[in-house]
Amino acid sequence: MVTQLIDEARLAMENKDRVSLSVIANRYTSEQDVARLVITDGKNDVLVPVGNAPMQKGDTIRQIATQGESVIGTVELTLKDVSTGEIIAMQWPFVVGSLILHLFLWLIYGYIARPTKEQINALSRDIHSYKLDMVPPADNKDAQAQEEGDIDGQQHTIVKRAALKSKTIHQELNAYLKSHQRTDKDAEETADAPVQPISAQPTKLSAAREFDSVSVNIMFHDEYNMLERLAPEMRMPYLALCTQLLNQAIDELLTQPILSGVQLQNRPSFDDKGACALLKADNRHAKVALAGVMLGKLYLMLNKIIHDKHIELSRFALPVKVGVSDEGQTDALERLLDSKGKKEQMLILLPTEGLKQIGHHVQVYSFKRPTSVYERECAVFDGANETLMQRLADARNAVLMSGNNEK
Repeated sequence: MVTQLIDEARLAMENKDRVSLSVIANRYTSEQDVARLVITDGKNDVLVPVGNAPMQKGDTIRQIATQGESVIGTVELTLKDVSTGEIIAMQWPFVVGSLILHLFLWLIYGYIARPTKEQINALSRDIHSYKLDMVPPADNKDAQAQEEGDIDGQQHTIVKRAALKSKTIHQELNAYLKSHQRTDKDAEETADAPVQPISAQPTKLSAAREFDSVSVNIMFHDEYNMLERLAPEMRMPYLALCTQLLNQAIDELLTQPILSGVQLQNRPSFDDKGACALLKADNRHAKVALAGVMLGKLYLMLNKIIHDKHIELSRFALPVKVGVSDEGQTDALERLLDSKGKKEQMLILLPTEGLKQIGHHVQVYSFKRPTSVYERECAVFDGANETLMQRLADARNAVLMSGNNEK
Protein backbone atom coordinates (compact mmCIF):
# COMPACT_ATOMS: atom_id res chain seq x y z
CA MET A 1 0.00 0.00 0.00
CA VAL A 2 2.84 2.41 0.87
CA THR A 3 4.66 1.63 -2.37
CA GLN A 4 1.53 2.22 -4.42
CA LEU A 5 0.85 5.48 -2.56
CA ILE A 6 4.38 6.73 -3.31
CA ASP A 7 3.96 5.87 -7.00
CA GLU A 8 0.75 7.90 -7.16
CA ALA A 9 1.98 10.82 -5.05
CA ARG A 10 5.56 11.14 -6.36
CA LEU A 11 4.80 14.08 -8.67
CA ALA A 12 2.73 15.90 -6.02
CA MET A 13 5.45 15.34 -3.37
CA GLU A 14 8.11 16.70 -5.69
CA ASN A 15 5.99 19.83 -6.32
CA LYS A 16 4.79 20.00 -2.67
CA ASP A 17 1.20 20.02 -3.91
CA ARG A 18 -0.64 19.73 -0.59
CA VAL A 19 -4.12 19.64 -2.18
CA SER A 20 -3.34 16.67 -4.41
CA LEU A 21 -1.55 14.91 -1.55
CA SER A 22 -4.59 15.43 0.71
CA VAL A 23 -6.89 13.87 -1.89
CA ILE A 24 -4.61 10.85 -2.28
CA ALA A 25 -4.05 10.46 1.50
CA ASN A 26 -7.79 10.65 2.30
CA ARG A 27 -8.45 7.81 -0.13
CA TYR A 28 -5.98 5.56 1.68
CA THR A 29 -7.13 6.48 5.21
CA SER A 30 -10.69 5.51 4.24
CA GLU A 31 -9.56 1.90 4.72
CA GLN A 32 -10.63 0.52 8.12
CA ASP A 33 -7.14 -0.76 8.95
CA VAL A 34 -5.39 2.61 8.47
CA ALA A 35 -5.23 4.90 11.52
CA ARG A 36 -2.90 7.69 10.34
CA LEU A 37 -0.93 8.76 7.29
CA VAL A 38 1.80 11.43 7.31
CA ILE A 39 3.59 12.68 4.20
CA THR A 40 6.71 14.86 4.59
CA ASP A 41 9.04 16.51 2.10
CA GLY A 42 12.78 16.00 1.67
CA LYS A 43 13.49 18.32 4.63
CA ASN A 44 11.15 16.34 6.93
CA ASP A 45 8.59 19.18 6.92
CA VAL A 46 5.06 17.78 7.20
CA LEU A 47 3.05 18.25 4.02
CA VAL A 48 -0.08 16.24 4.86
CA PRO A 49 -1.10 14.69 8.21
CA VAL A 50 -4.29 12.62 7.96
CA GLY A 51 -5.94 10.40 10.59
CA ASN A 52 -5.99 10.13 14.38
CA ALA A 53 -3.09 7.84 15.25
CA PRO A 54 -2.47 9.45 18.71
CA MET A 55 -5.78 7.88 19.77
CA GLN A 56 -4.85 4.51 18.28
CA LYS A 57 -2.15 1.93 18.91
CA GLY A 58 -0.62 0.06 16.02
CA ASP A 59 2.34 -0.64 13.76
CA THR A 60 3.92 2.26 11.87
CA ILE A 61 5.49 1.71 8.45
CA ARG A 62 7.94 4.34 7.18
CA GLN A 63 9.31 4.46 3.64
CA ILE A 64 11.45 7.01 1.81
CA ALA A 65 10.24 8.37 -1.55
CA THR A 66 12.88 9.02 -4.17
CA GLN A 67 12.98 10.57 -7.62
CA GLY A 68 16.02 9.22 -9.40
CA GLU A 69 18.79 9.43 -6.80
CA SER A 70 17.31 12.31 -4.79
CA VAL A 71 15.03 11.97 -1.76
CA ILE A 72 11.79 13.89 -2.23
CA GLY A 73 10.07 12.93 1.02
CA THR A 74 8.84 10.17 3.31
CA VAL A 75 5.54 8.39 3.98
CA GLU A 76 4.52 7.09 7.42
CA LEU A 77 1.53 4.75 7.62
CA THR A 78 0.08 3.64 10.97
CA LEU A 79 -2.10 0.51 11.03
CA LYS A 80 -4.71 -0.05 13.72
CA ASP A 81 -4.49 -2.85 16.26
CA VAL A 82 -7.68 -4.89 16.52
CA SER A 83 -8.63 -5.32 20.19
CA THR A 84 -10.26 -8.38 21.72
CA GLY A 85 -13.37 -6.29 22.38
CA GLU A 86 -13.67 -5.44 18.68
CA ILE A 87 -13.33 -9.10 17.73
CA ILE A 88 -16.07 -10.08 20.19
CA ALA A 89 -18.26 -7.21 18.99
CA MET A 90 -17.94 -8.41 15.39
CA GLN A 91 -18.33 -12.13 16.16
CA TRP A 92 -20.96 -12.10 18.92
CA PRO A 93 -23.70 -13.76 16.80
CA PHE A 94 -21.39 -16.74 16.23
CA VAL A 95 -20.46 -16.96 19.94
CA VAL A 96 -24.09 -16.80 21.09
CA GLY A 97 -25.16 -19.26 18.39
CA SER A 98 -22.46 -21.74 19.43
CA LEU A 99 -23.50 -21.45 23.09
CA ILE A 100 -27.15 -22.11 22.25
CA LEU A 101 -26.24 -25.09 20.04
CA HIS A 102 -24.05 -26.66 22.75
CA LEU A 103 -26.77 -26.12 25.37
CA PHE A 104 -29.34 -27.70 23.08
CA LEU A 105 -27.14 -30.76 22.47
CA TRP A 106 -26.44 -31.08 26.20
CA LEU A 107 -30.17 -31.06 26.98
CA ILE A 108 -30.84 -33.67 24.29
CA TYR A 109 -28.08 -35.86 25.68
CA GLY A 110 -29.37 -35.53 29.24
CA TYR A 111 -32.94 -36.30 28.23
CA ILE A 112 -32.39 -39.17 25.79
CA ALA A 113 -29.14 -40.92 26.74
CA ARG A 114 -29.53 -41.21 30.52
CA PRO A 115 -31.92 -43.90 31.88
CA THR A 116 -34.81 -42.66 34.04
CA LYS A 117 -35.72 -44.07 37.46
CA GLU A 118 -38.66 -45.93 35.92
CA GLN A 119 -36.34 -47.60 33.42
CA ILE A 120 -33.91 -48.61 36.18
CA ASN A 121 -36.72 -50.04 38.36
CA ALA A 122 -38.26 -51.90 35.40
CA LEU A 123 -34.87 -53.38 34.51
CA SER A 124 -34.34 -54.42 38.12
CA ARG A 125 -37.71 -56.21 38.18
CA ASP A 126 -36.96 -57.95 34.91
CA ILE A 127 -33.66 -59.23 36.23
CA HIS A 128 -35.26 -60.35 39.48
CA SER A 129 -37.99 -62.30 37.65
CA TYR A 130 -35.43 -63.85 35.33
CA LYS A 131 -33.37 -65.08 38.30
CA LEU A 132 -36.42 -66.61 39.98
CA ASP A 133 -37.45 -68.41 36.80
CA MET A 134 -33.99 -69.83 36.24
CA VAL A 135 -33.39 -71.11 39.83
CA PRO A 136 -35.05 -74.51 40.85
CA PRO A 137 -37.51 -74.42 43.85
CA ALA A 138 -35.19 -76.48 46.08
CA ASP A 139 -32.57 -73.83 45.76
CA ASN A 140 -34.82 -70.89 46.68
CA LYS A 141 -32.79 -70.04 49.75
CA ASP A 142 -29.60 -70.02 47.74
CA ALA A 143 -31.34 -67.91 45.13
CA GLN A 144 -32.30 -65.35 47.76
CA ALA A 145 -28.71 -65.18 48.90
CA GLN A 146 -27.48 -64.81 45.35
CA GLU A 147 -30.11 -62.16 44.70
CA GLU A 148 -28.62 -59.92 47.34
CA GLY A 149 -25.18 -60.44 45.82
CA ASP A 150 -26.42 -59.62 42.33
CA ILE A 151 -27.81 -56.17 43.20
CA ASP A 152 -24.43 -54.59 42.49
CA GLY A 153 -24.27 -56.45 39.16
CA GLN A 154 -27.64 -55.00 38.19
CA GLN A 155 -26.32 -51.46 38.51
CA HIS A 156 -23.32 -52.35 36.32
CA THR A 157 -25.64 -53.82 33.67
CA ILE A 158 -27.79 -50.68 33.71
CA VAL A 159 -24.75 -48.42 33.24
CA LYS A 160 -23.44 -50.62 30.40
CA ARG A 161 -26.76 -50.53 28.54
CA ALA A 162 -27.05 -46.76 29.02
CA ALA A 163 -23.55 -46.24 27.61
CA LEU A 164 -24.39 -48.37 24.55
CA LYS A 165 -27.60 -46.42 23.99
CA SER A 166 -25.73 -43.10 24.41
CA LYS A 167 -23.16 -44.13 21.78
CA THR A 168 -25.91 -45.02 19.30
CA ILE A 169 -27.66 -41.67 19.86
CA HIS A 170 -24.41 -39.75 19.36
CA GLN A 171 -23.80 -41.55 16.07
CA GLU A 172 -27.32 -40.68 14.87
CA LEU A 173 -26.91 -37.03 15.90
CA ASN A 174 -23.59 -36.73 14.07
CA ALA A 175 -25.07 -38.27 10.92
CA TYR A 176 -28.03 -35.87 11.14
CA LEU A 177 -25.81 -32.78 11.53
CA LYS A 178 -23.47 -33.84 8.71
CA SER A 179 -26.38 -34.41 6.33
CA HIS A 180 -27.78 -30.96 7.11
CA GLN A 181 -24.35 -29.34 6.63
CA ARG A 182 -24.08 -30.94 3.19
CA THR A 183 -27.61 -29.85 2.34
CA ASP A 184 -26.93 -26.24 3.41
CA LYS A 185 -23.68 -26.13 1.45
CA ASP A 186 -25.31 -27.53 -1.70
CA ALA A 187 -28.17 -25.04 -1.35
CA GLU A 188 -25.72 -22.14 -1.01
CA GLU A 189 -23.78 -23.14 -4.11
CA THR A 190 -27.01 -23.69 -6.06
CA ALA A 191 -28.36 -20.27 -5.05
CA ASP A 192 -25.12 -18.50 -5.99
CA ALA A 193 -24.60 -20.30 -9.31
CA PRO A 194 -25.58 -18.39 -12.47
CA VAL A 195 -28.87 -19.47 -14.03
CA GLN A 196 -28.34 -21.44 -17.25
CA PRO A 197 -30.78 -22.48 -19.98
CA ILE A 198 -32.07 -26.04 -19.63
CA SER A 199 -30.21 -27.16 -22.73
CA ALA A 200 -26.88 -25.64 -21.62
CA GLN A 201 -24.12 -27.28 -19.60
CA PRO A 202 -24.01 -25.65 -16.10
CA THR A 203 -20.85 -23.64 -15.29
CA LYS A 204 -18.97 -24.90 -12.23
CA LEU A 205 -16.95 -22.58 -10.03
CA SER A 206 -13.96 -24.90 -9.82
CA ALA A 207 -10.47 -23.66 -8.90
CA ALA A 208 -9.02 -26.07 -11.49
CA ARG A 209 -11.29 -24.99 -14.37
CA GLU A 210 -9.60 -24.47 -17.73
CA PHE A 211 -9.60 -21.11 -19.50
CA ASP A 212 -7.97 -19.49 -22.51
CA SER A 213 -9.75 -16.14 -22.53
CA VAL A 214 -10.26 -13.32 -20.05
CA SER A 215 -13.02 -10.73 -19.84
CA VAL A 216 -12.18 -7.21 -18.60
CA ASN A 217 -15.40 -5.54 -17.45
CA ILE A 218 -15.24 -1.77 -16.84
CA MET A 219 -18.22 -0.24 -15.01
CA PHE A 220 -18.97 3.38 -14.12
CA HIS A 221 -19.21 4.09 -10.38
CA ASP A 222 -22.39 6.14 -10.73
CA GLU A 223 -24.12 6.15 -7.33
CA TYR A 224 -26.70 8.81 -8.28
CA ASN A 225 -27.38 7.75 -11.91
CA MET A 226 -25.91 10.99 -13.21
CA LEU A 227 -24.93 9.56 -16.59
CA GLU A 228 -28.47 8.70 -17.68
CA ARG A 229 -29.64 12.20 -16.69
CA LEU A 230 -26.91 13.87 -18.74
CA ALA A 231 -27.97 15.53 -21.99
CA PRO A 232 -27.08 13.47 -25.10
CA GLU A 233 -24.89 16.27 -26.51
CA MET A 234 -22.69 15.91 -23.40
CA ARG A 235 -23.03 12.16 -22.77
CA MET A 236 -22.09 10.94 -26.24
CA PRO A 237 -18.75 12.84 -26.48
CA TYR A 238 -17.84 11.64 -22.97
CA LEU A 239 -18.56 7.97 -23.85
CA ALA A 240 -16.60 8.41 -27.09
CA LEU A 241 -13.60 9.72 -25.11
CA CYS A 242 -13.79 6.71 -22.74
CA THR A 243 -13.95 4.33 -25.72
CA GLN A 244 -10.97 6.02 -27.36
CA LEU A 245 -8.92 5.79 -24.16
CA LEU A 246 -9.73 2.09 -23.70
CA ASN A 247 -8.86 1.08 -27.27
CA GLN A 248 -5.61 3.06 -27.24
CA ALA A 249 -4.74 1.43 -23.91
CA ILE A 250 -5.36 -2.03 -25.42
CA ASP A 251 -3.27 -1.27 -28.51
CA GLU A 252 -0.40 0.09 -26.40
CA LEU A 253 -0.54 -2.76 -23.88
CA LEU A 254 -0.55 -5.63 -26.39
CA THR A 255 2.78 -4.41 -27.80
CA GLN A 256 4.45 -5.45 -24.52
CA PRO A 257 6.75 -8.49 -25.05
CA ILE A 258 5.54 -10.03 -21.79
CA LEU A 259 2.05 -10.33 -23.32
CA SER A 260 3.16 -12.06 -26.51
CA GLY A 261 0.46 -14.42 -27.82
CA VAL A 262 -2.48 -12.46 -26.34
CA GLN A 263 -5.01 -11.15 -28.88
CA LEU A 264 -8.06 -8.88 -28.64
CA GLN A 265 -11.29 -10.67 -29.61
CA ASN A 266 -13.53 -7.59 -29.83
CA ARG A 267 -13.27 -3.83 -30.20
CA PRO A 268 -15.03 -2.60 -27.02
CA SER A 269 -17.06 0.58 -26.80
CA PHE A 270 -18.65 2.34 -23.82
CA ASP A 271 -22.36 2.72 -23.19
CA ASP A 272 -24.23 3.80 -20.05
CA LYS A 273 -23.30 0.54 -18.28
CA GLY A 274 -19.60 0.57 -19.22
CA ALA A 275 -17.53 -1.60 -21.56
CA CYS A 276 -16.18 -5.14 -21.79
CA ALA A 277 -12.96 -6.23 -23.54
CA LEU A 278 -12.31 -9.91 -24.34
CA LEU A 279 -8.69 -11.11 -24.51
CA LYS A 280 -7.73 -14.57 -25.81
CA ALA A 281 -4.52 -16.62 -25.63
CA ASP A 282 -3.18 -17.94 -28.94
CA ASN A 283 -1.04 -20.56 -27.18
CA ARG A 284 -0.69 -22.15 -23.76
CA HIS A 285 2.31 -19.94 -22.90
CA ALA A 286 0.43 -16.64 -23.42
CA LYS A 287 -0.25 -14.82 -20.14
CA VAL A 288 -3.83 -13.84 -20.83
CA ALA A 289 -4.72 -13.49 -17.13
CA LEU A 290 -1.84 -11.06 -16.58
CA ALA A 291 -2.93 -9.14 -19.68
CA GLY A 292 -6.44 -8.73 -18.26
CA VAL A 293 -5.18 -7.45 -14.91
CA MET A 294 -2.70 -5.08 -16.59
CA LEU A 295 -5.43 -3.70 -18.87
CA GLY A 296 -7.76 -3.18 -15.89
CA LYS A 297 -5.10 -1.34 -13.88
CA LEU A 298 -3.97 0.72 -16.90
CA TYR A 299 -7.49 1.96 -17.56
CA LEU A 300 -7.97 2.80 -13.87
CA MET A 301 -4.81 4.94 -14.03
CA LEU A 302 -5.94 6.67 -17.23
CA ASN A 303 -9.46 7.31 -16.01
CA LYS A 304 -8.14 8.73 -12.73
CA ILE A 305 -6.17 11.40 -14.60
CA ILE A 306 -9.01 12.22 -17.02
CA HIS A 307 -11.56 12.31 -14.18
CA ASP A 308 -9.46 14.66 -12.03
CA LYS A 309 -8.78 16.95 -14.99
CA HIS A 310 -12.46 17.13 -15.93
CA ILE A 311 -13.47 17.93 -12.34
CA GLU A 312 -10.80 20.63 -12.22
CA LEU A 313 -12.33 22.17 -15.35
CA SER A 314 -15.89 21.80 -13.94
CA ARG A 315 -16.78 19.22 -16.58
CA PHE A 316 -18.67 15.97 -16.19
CA ALA A 317 -16.72 12.76 -15.45
CA LEU A 318 -17.21 9.56 -13.46
CA PRO A 319 -14.83 7.20 -11.64
CA VAL A 320 -14.81 3.56 -12.70
CA LYS A 321 -14.33 0.10 -11.22
CA VAL A 322 -12.98 -2.97 -13.04
CA GLY A 323 -13.61 -6.70 -12.94
CA VAL A 324 -11.34 -9.36 -14.48
CA SER A 325 -12.58 -12.94 -14.90
CA ASP A 326 -12.40 -15.94 -17.17
CA GLU A 327 -15.13 -15.85 -19.79
CA GLY A 328 -17.43 -18.34 -18.04
CA GLN A 329 -17.68 -16.22 -14.89
CA THR A 330 -18.36 -12.85 -16.56
CA ASP A 331 -21.98 -12.59 -15.40
CA ALA A 332 -21.14 -13.58 -11.82
CA LEU A 333 -18.31 -11.04 -11.61
CA GLU A 334 -20.52 -8.33 -13.10
CA ARG A 335 -23.01 -8.89 -10.26
CA LEU A 336 -20.18 -8.80 -7.71
CA LEU A 337 -18.81 -5.62 -9.25
CA ASP A 338 -22.23 -3.99 -9.06
CA SER A 339 -22.92 -5.02 -5.45
CA LYS A 340 -19.48 -5.10 -3.79
CA GLY A 341 -17.13 -3.09 -6.03
CA LYS A 342 -15.83 0.30 -4.91
CA LYS A 343 -14.66 3.14 -7.12
CA GLU A 344 -11.15 2.75 -8.57
CA GLN A 345 -11.12 -0.88 -7.36
CA MET A 346 -10.39 -4.05 -9.38
CA LEU A 347 -12.02 -7.43 -8.57
CA ILE A 348 -10.46 -10.64 -9.91
CA LEU A 349 -12.31 -13.97 -10.32
CA LEU A 350 -9.88 -16.42 -11.93
CA PRO A 351 -9.07 -20.14 -11.52
CA THR A 352 -5.85 -21.28 -9.85
CA GLU A 353 -3.88 -21.24 -13.11
CA GLY A 354 -4.84 -17.60 -13.72
CA LEU A 355 -3.88 -16.60 -10.18
CA LYS A 356 -0.47 -18.24 -10.71
CA GLN A 357 0.07 -16.09 -13.82
CA ILE A 358 -0.41 -12.88 -11.86
CA GLY A 359 1.04 -14.07 -8.56
CA HIS A 360 4.61 -13.00 -9.31
CA HIS A 361 3.54 -9.50 -10.34
CA VAL A 362 0.60 -8.32 -8.21
CA GLN A 363 -0.73 -8.60 -4.68
CA VAL A 364 -4.37 -9.35 -3.84
CA TYR A 365 -6.54 -9.79 -0.76
CA SER A 366 -9.88 -11.48 -0.10
CA PHE A 367 -13.23 -10.09 1.03
CA LYS A 368 -13.80 -10.05 4.78
CA ARG A 369 -16.77 -12.16 5.90
CA PRO A 370 -17.90 -13.37 2.43
CA THR A 371 -21.59 -14.21 2.12
CA SER A 372 -21.51 -16.31 -1.06
CA VAL A 373 -19.23 -18.78 -2.83
CA TYR A 374 -18.33 -16.13 -5.45
CA GLU A 375 -17.33 -13.59 -2.79
CA ARG A 376 -15.17 -16.26 -1.16
CA GLU A 377 -13.37 -17.03 -4.46
CA CYS A 378 -13.03 -13.37 -5.54
CA ALA A 379 -9.71 -11.51 -5.05
CA VAL A 380 -9.21 -7.73 -4.82
CA PHE A 381 -6.22 -6.03 -6.48
CA ASP A 382 -3.94 -4.59 -3.78
CA GLY A 383 -0.85 -3.40 -5.67
CA ALA A 384 1.89 -4.48 -8.08
CA ASN A 385 5.67 -4.76 -8.06
CA GLU A 386 7.86 -1.90 -9.24
CA THR A 387 8.61 -3.43 -12.64
CA LEU A 388 4.98 -3.92 -13.56
CA MET A 389 3.98 -0.46 -12.32
CA GLN A 390 6.75 1.08 -14.44
CA ARG A 391 5.46 -0.79 -17.50
CA LEU A 392 1.96 0.52 -16.84
CA ALA A 393 3.20 4.07 -16.20
CA ASP A 394 5.07 4.03 -19.54
CA ALA A 395 1.95 2.75 -21.33
CA ARG A 396 -0.19 5.40 -19.61
CA ASN A 397 2.19 8.18 -20.67
CA ALA A 398 2.27 6.87 -24.25
CA VAL A 399 -1.55 6.96 -24.45
CA LEU A 400 -1.80 10.46 -22.92
CA MET A 401 1.00 11.85 -25.08
CA SER A 402 -0.54 10.55 -28.29
CA GLY A 403 -2.28 13.93 -28.75
CA ASN A 404 -5.68 12.40 -29.49
CA ASN A 405 -7.33 12.76 -26.08
CA GLU A 406 -7.61 16.51 -25.67
CA LYS A 407 -11.32 16.92 -25.04
